[in-house]
Amino acid sequence: METEMETEMETGTRTGRGTERSTRRPPGGRALHELRLLGIALQFLTRVPVRVGRFEPSWLADSARHFPLVGALVGAFGGATLWGAATLWPLPLAVALSMAATAWITGGFHEDGLADTCDGLGGAVDREKALAIMKDSRLGTYGALGLLFVLGLKACALWTLSTESVALAAVALVLAHGVSRAAAVAVTTLLPYGGDTGHAKALPMTRRGGVPLAAAALAWTAAFAVASGSAMPDALVPLRIALALGCAAAVMLGCASWLRRRLDGYTGDTLGAVQQFSELATYLALCALPGAGVP
Repeated sequence: METEMETEMETGTRTGRGTERSTRRPPGGRALHELRLLGIALQFLTRVPVRVGRFEPSWLADSARHFPLVGALVGAFGGATLWGAATLWPLPLAVALSMAATAWITGGFHEDGLADTCDGLGGAVDREKALAIMKDSRLGTYGALGLLFVLGLKACALWTLSTESVALAAVALVLAHGVSRAAAVAVTTLLPYGGDTGHAKALPMTRRGGVPLAAAALAWTAAFAVASGSAMPDALVPLRIALALGCAAAVMLGCASWLRRRLDGYTGDTLGAVQQFSELATYLALCALPGAGVP
């Protein structure tokens, strides 16, 4: 059975309403509306059963400012899984379970986008052919290799951080998942939508983000950096976090340039790839300065 949100999104896709901002005053006041947008973001990005009541298609695009917070919550779920599993099993198993937990709670949403992006852009094909390949639900060689290497590298990085400190790895999960969602949001402010809007599964997300959305992504990133530094008080932690944020930003900008050249914009699948690449970059950067965590 379709949810109210899915029905409204499909209606918006047919009528084109999804790309327009609602001019009506949000019901219940600003604070309640922001909570509603957070619920919409949770419903869109995760498997968490959230009921938001009234829904308008344009609110999905507005909820993107809360995507980084949802990412941090996903990372917290993975971090809690890692912490608990590490008390029962060896670290490799604990890391694998934490990754399985984050993939489960998101339904493999971003991993699917990574695989489709690798399949579509892995070969030397033109824009139209690449978009057609990305719409194909079958997993190709490039997609399989992309998943294998990215997930494998993430597992190795988290294992490395866990051997230094399980607490450090748990904080890294929160930071990386939050920052990587901010990176994906930032791409929507730098590029136009590059796919076929007539076949977009979530038409409101094809609307290019503006300055307020970019500011929200930066604000969440700053908040994650401060919170991570507070959670891991150590002389080298600020440098470690700064390096992680710089690497995630560099990867995001590199992906944006790549997508502009190949597709003239972003698609939902490529945002998933940006998230995965930025998350991996964050872990790798945190591993580059060993010995900074709490023993």
